[in-house]
Amino acid sequence: MPNGNAENDAKPLDFEAAMRDLEEIVERLEHGDLPLEESLAAFERGVMLTRSCQSALKDAEQKVEILLKKPGGLGVADFDADETKGA
Repeated sequence: MPNGNAENDAKPLDFEAAMRDLEEIVERLEHGDLPLEESLAAFERGVMLTRSCQSALKDAEQKVEILLKKPGGLGVADFDADETKGA
């Protein structure tokens, strides 16, 4: 399988793979020994991975809420993201 960036960007990563990639990027950037252009490319990829992870988490949250609202479910309390940010 080719390892080109265009192919990697074309298909979505699962959450765990995106997190692993993001952790590797952070580690590489923290070392500070990448040339500027590589650092910028890694940062850009990191932003894309972060957005992908946020989207996956939001989708999972919505699925859980739907499952809990079904008849026989345990019920659900509304999630307020603003409450968790202030803590």
